[in-house]
Amino acid sequence: MDPFKNIRPYTDAEVGQVLKSLTSNESVIKALMGLQFPGMASKIPFIKFFVKQKLISKVKNIYTIDDYQKVFKSLMENVVQQSISTFSVNGIENLNQKDSHLFISNHRDISLDAALLALNLYQSGFKTFNIAVGNNLMEETWASDLFRLNKSFIIQRSGGTKKEIYSGLMLASKFIHKSIFNDNDSVWIAQKQGRAKDGIDETDPALLKMIHLTERKSQSISNYFNSLKVVPVSISYEFDPNDFLKAKELHSSASNREYIKEKDEDLKSIADGITGFKGNVNINLSKPMRFEDEDDYHSISNKITDSIVSMYELHATNYAACNILGINISEQGKYTSKEIKQAQKMLEDRLTGLEKGVRSKLLEQYANPVVRKPK
Repeated sequence: MDPFKNIRPYTDAEVGQVLKSLTSNESVIKALMGLQFPGMASKIPFIKFFVKQKLISKVKNIYTIDDYQKVFKSLMENVVQQSISTFSVNGIENLNQKDSHLFISNHRDISLDAALLALNLYQSGFKTFNIAVGNNLMEETWASDLFRLNKSFIIQRSGGTKKEIYSGLMLASKFIHKSIFNDNDSVWIAQKQGRAKDGIDETDPALLKMIHLTERKSQSISNYFNSLKVVPVSISYEFDPNDFLKAKELHSSASNREYIKEKDEDLKSIADGITGFKGNVNINLSKPMRFEDEDDYHSISNKITDSIVSMYELHATNYAACNILGINISEQGKYTSKEIKQAQKMLEDRLTGLEKGVRSKLLEQYANPVVRKPK
């Protein structure tokens, strides 16, 4: 019996049945209709039929996970070409293709953070990695299916009793261990639960504790994380297509108002993140880290955070947001005053029509990386 069956990525043997289920799922068809023809679903005759036929034609030659990954690779190449001005990745030379690594990344976009790194590694001759995804995104079975087809595994971080959540975290810890040491597959995981909606990147010690769960009785914290070959990853976007949605949520929380997500808001965030204009995008990778014998969860999390923050590539929009907020900054990086003024104009256009509190939260997303950058 496979103990990971309900959380692990799908295998080649499961691809056919999963795709058959997806292509006949009314929710999937409806979601695709909404993404491809927003507001037009009720106005175009037979649209559901055409969308379903297009979906069937797209998947008819997919028989294995590798086939699916090739289709996904093509999608990601289109994303880079159509919605990104420049895309750069630095630090690949720090990695050994024969090794498996634990990539611990800051988290800004639900699907793209991991997908863009996977694309570049694949293009550089590396195997793609398994991606950790929280169960909060898995309310719909078909959403879970799409993620698991793309080498994602599920971590139960919420729902159920404390005992059930603990069991779920232990299972995820065991799967990470199996991936890296038994299967020689790397793993990507965000440095904390959820995206950094405020632009503040911090590593949660509880995440490290979860990863260590399966070996906590047999290996010290530092020894285990050294064996995992931890690679901090820092990704930055010049523009965040979801900055408005994040600002709205942050403003509601700051105003002590409950933020209620709209129906399919996470799906919309994924779609907007993929299709929305992102400007310049950068990923920086460190060398695999080495920890000291005395390091505990907190000191390791601080070291990972420091690495991610120090590698973070600042854009003109980050400095422009500081200017609009009146934050005094002593330097403006590699950008000219003209470039920052242009970025400021583009940010101000995004602020049009927003209430004051939401405006501030949107700007803080861009300004906080500058404020937190080591001097």
